Amino acid sequence: MRHLLSTTAALAVALSLASPASAQSLAGDYLAGRQAAMDSDFAAAARYLTQALAADPGNAELMGDAIAAQLAMGRVERALPIARLMEEQGHRSQIAHLVVIADLLAREDYATFLARDVEAQGIGPLVDGLLEAWALIGAGNRPAALATFDALAEERGLQGFSMYHKAMALASVGDFEAAEAVFAGDGTGPLQETRRGAMARAEILSQLGRNEDALAAIEQAFGASRDPELRILVDALEAGDTVPFTHITSARDGAAEVFYSVAGALRSEAGADYTLLYGRVARHLRPDHVDALLLNAELLDSLGQYELANAAYKQMSTDHPAYHAAELGRASALRQSGKPDAAIEVLEQLAKRYPNLSIVHSTLGDVLRQQDRFDEAIPAYDRAIALTDEAARGTWFLHYARAICHERNKDWPKAEADFRKALELNPGQPQVLNYLGYSMVEMQINLDEALSMIEQAVAASPDSGYIVDSLGWVLYRLGRYDEAVEHMERAVELMPVDPVVNDHLGDVYWAVGRTREAEFQWMRALSFVDEENPGDAQPDRIRRKLEVGLDVVLDEEGAEPLRVADDDA
Repeated sequence: MRHLLSTTAALAVALSLASPASAQSLAGDYLAGRQAAMDSDFAAAARYLTQALAADPGNAELMGDAIAAQLAMGRVERALPIARLMEEQGHRSQIAHLVVIADLLAREDYATFLARDVEAQGIGPLVDGLLEAWALIGAGNRPAALATFDALAEERGLQGFSMYHKAMALASVGDFEAAEAVFAGDGTGPLQETRRGAMARAEILSQLGRNEDALAAIEQAFGASRDPELRILVDALEAGDTVPFTHITSARDGAAEVFYSVAGALRSEAGADYTLLYGRVARHLRPDHVDALLLNAELLDSLGQYELANAAYKQMSTDHPAYHAAELGRASALRQSGKPDAAIEVLEQLAKRYPNLSIVHSTLGDVLRQQDRFDEAIPAYDRAIALTDEAARGTWFLHYARAICHERNKDWPKAEADFRKALELNPGQPQVLNYLGYSMVEMQINLDEALSMIEQAVAASPDSGYIVDSLGWVLYRLGRYDEAVEHMERAVELMPVDPVVNDHLGDVYWAVGRTREAEFQWMRALSFVDEENPGDAQPDRIRRKLEVGLDVVLDEEGAEPLRVADDDA
C-alpha cells in the first residue's frame, strides 16, 4: 500500500494536479480523450487523457494513451514522468520504453541505456540494435559498435538500415575511407541511397578529396534537379572546396537518425499518427534535424492537423537552404485549412525570394487556378515553364495546367496549343486526352478526333468516372444516343453523387425517350448541387429542363435539336 501511495503521489506531481477528479469526470475525460485521439486531435487528447489519468493514476492503458498523445505533440518532457512510472510499476509498454530511452539518449547517458534489459524494456529489434550500436559509439567502444552493426545486418531485411548507419557512424568518427567503402558496397553491393544518404556520401567523398566523384554521385542520385540545398552543396564541390561532414557529428545525432530513418520506413507501412511518434523523438534528440521537422509537419498535414502542421513548418529558420520546402508545405496546410488567400500570400512572397525556383511558381499557379484566378495563374505557369527543362518528367503537367487556365479564360487557341504540347511531351496521357477531347465536344469542333481521344483516355483509365462521362457525352453530341446510354450509366456508377454526371445521364435518357428516368436523374443532379459553389453544374438550367423538357430548353438556347445520327446518310 505504501508503494501504491508513493506511486500515486509521484504521478500527481508529474501531472501537476490540484485535486482528484470525480468518477463521472474520469469517464467523460476518458471518452473525450479517446475520441480526440481517434480524430488525431492530439492537443485535446493530451488534455483529456491527462485529466483522466489524474483520477485513475494506476491505469496502464490510460498511461500509454496519455504518453502517446503528449509525444504526438512533441512534449517528451510531459510524457516522461508517466513513462518512468510505467516502467517502475513493471508495465511492458513500447511507448513508455520509447520515451524513457529518448530521455537517456538525449542526456547522453549511454551507460544506463546499455545496462537496460532490452528484452523487457526495448522498442523493437531493429531500433534496439541500431541504438545499441550508436550508444557503444557514444561510450567510446567503436569495435563493439561496428560488430553490432554487422550482426544486425545478418538479420533478414535489416542489412540496408544497419549498413547505412554503420557508414554514418564511421564518418562521424572521421574514418571516411571505411565509410565510403560501406556506401560503395564493398562485399555487399552498393547501398540504396535516400536523399540524406546521397548528400552524406557526397560530403564523405569531398572529405577524401574526391569532389569529382561526389558530383558524379549527386548527378546519379538527383539528375538535373537542383533545389537550394543541393545547389549550395554542388557549388561548393564545383569550387573545389572540402565540404565538411555535417549529417551526423555525435552518437546523439546517430540516435536521432535511427528514429528518423525508421519513421521514413514506417511512413508507407504504418499510420501517420504512429509514424509521427518516431519523428518527434528524432527532433527531440536533434532539434536541428530539418528533415525530421519537414517529415513531422507533412505527417500532421496528412492527419488533417493543419494548425499543428503550420506551426511545425514555421519552426524552419528563414536562412536555412530548405526554407522554401517548409514554406511550400505551410502554403499547402493553409490552403487545406480553408485559408487559400493566406496560402497565396506565402507563395507570392516565396516567388519573390526564389525567382528562379520552378516549383515555387508552379505551386503558386496551382493554388491560383484552384481558386479560379486564371488570369493570375497563367504568368506563374509561364515562369515555371521557362525555368523547367522541357525533357523534365513533370513539364507536361505545367502545359496542361496552363491550358486549363487559357480554356477557362476562353482563349481556345492558346489552350489548344498547350494541350497538344502536353500530349507531345506525354503521349497518351489520359487526363490531357480527356480534357482536350471534352473541350472540343463542348465547342462542337473536331468531334471525330475528340471521340478518338476520349476512347484512348477510357482505355487508359477505364475506372475514371470523369473520363467515362466524357465518352458518353461525346457520343450524345454526335447523336449516337443509344451508344451513349451504357457509358453514361457506367459513369454514374463510378461517380454516383456528381451533379454534372447525373445531369448528363438525364439528357441521354431524354434523347432516347426515357423521359421519366431523365427527370429522375435531373432531380438527383439537383440534390447534389452545392448552390453556393455549383462548379460546372447548372442548377437553373436543370430546373428549367424539369419544367419544360430538354427539347424546349435547347430551342430556347438556339441550339440544334436532338437528332439521332444517321450513319447511312
